[in-house]
Amino acid sequence: MIVKNVNDVIGTKDEIKTDNWLSRRVLLKQDGMGFSFHETVIFPGTETHIHYQNHLEAVWCIEGDGEVETIADGKKYALGPGVVYALNEHDDHWLRGGKEPLRVICVFNPPLTGQEVHDADGVYPVEQPQAA
Repeated sequence: MIVKNVNDVIGTKDEIKTDNWLSRRVLLKQDGMGFSFHETVIFPGTETHIHYQNHLEAVWCIEGDGEVETIADGKKYALGPGVVYALNEHDDHWLRGGKEPLRVICVFNPPLTGQEVHDADGVYPVEQPQAA
């Protein structure tokens, strides 16, 4: 059994901060679960282009407000407590922070290693196999 506390991630290499968000990566590839599990805070008034070409993601909004917009069709979805969205088609999208910090719980498949940040196209890279 794996038991972790998100507070134990704060201030470690598994807490990643950018200008737009802060992500606490709690369960990672090394944990062997087949997915990764994160607590992320989207900062108010920010806009992040995301296009997970190599991962599927499900997001559960816990508190705060924001918006997700799918680029292909321009549809906008309000985000707030209780809303879940799943990027089941590698959806190219904008994630926008609202007036309050948006706290979300995210699940990624395949799992992240923990150090990923979006590249210029909004993509997380595929982990490269380690040389033997």
